[in-house]
Amino acid sequence: MLGMLLNENECKEMAYVLRKELDEMLFDLSDQRLNQDIRQAIDKRYKTIFKMYARFAPQKELAKYVRSARYPEAKN
Repeated sequence: MLGMLLNENECKEMAYVLRKELDEMLFDLSDQRLNQDIRQAIDKRYKTIFKMYARFAPQKELAKYVRSARYPEAKN
């Protein structure tokens, strides 16, 4: 396990970068033209980035990025 010390400004910047990455991956997952292997790779990465973002984001903000298990491509 690695650790990082970030000041408040750096935490905000990290949360912004992670949020934008999650947005991009949600957009990619909604693209039906991508084959299943690529979608699975994006989904795996999404889960990792989501866990990282959960360390920075308040619950209300985090809820925007929770994916439905029944409809994985749906954005809540």
